[in-house]
Amino acid sequence: MPIDKLISVEEYLATSYRPDCDYVDGRIEERNLGELDHSSLQTAVAAYFFSRRKQLNITVVVEQRVQVSPKRFRIPDVCVVLGKATEQIFRTAPFLCVEILSREDRMKRVRERIDDYLAMGVSYVWVLDPSGLRVYVATPAAGLHEFKGDTLRTENPVLELPLDEVFA
Repeated sequence: MPIDKLISVEEYLATSYRPDCDYVDGRIEERNLGELDHSSLQTAVAAYFFSRRKQLNITVVVEQRVQVSPKRFRIPDVCVVLGKATEQIFRTAPFLCVEILSREDRMKRVRERIDDYLAMGVSYVWVLDPSGLRVYVATPAAGLHEFKGDTLRTENPVLELPLDEVFA
């Protein structure tokens, strides 16, 4: 839910929020999280990639500030960067952003987040719904669609996420 007071980018970056909040065109937007199914799935996805980070040559982080445009910052649940990440706040597009839905999430807000990531240059956005066990994939070429397979997969490079390992 947006907080009505407008603030500057500088004030947003100088303020700590618990949990961290998105910043959209001068407004703070709280993120829905904090429930067990959300946290467990976020941990499972991050742990899966983190344990393979050296062999895949990736950096995996959770709840990382990503500046998607001059006046917008998003906090994906999980980010995957090719190689070694060096930015304290990501201003270079991650390769993959993963969003875990909470019960209170509305598709309109989720689509805005996805559109921001894709516009920034993120190659893949995966949206996982722990309560409905549904998965969505978004790419610049194909847009957003529901995924019906067993293993999520990227190309160039290939990263795979077996859904039975994270939805267990």
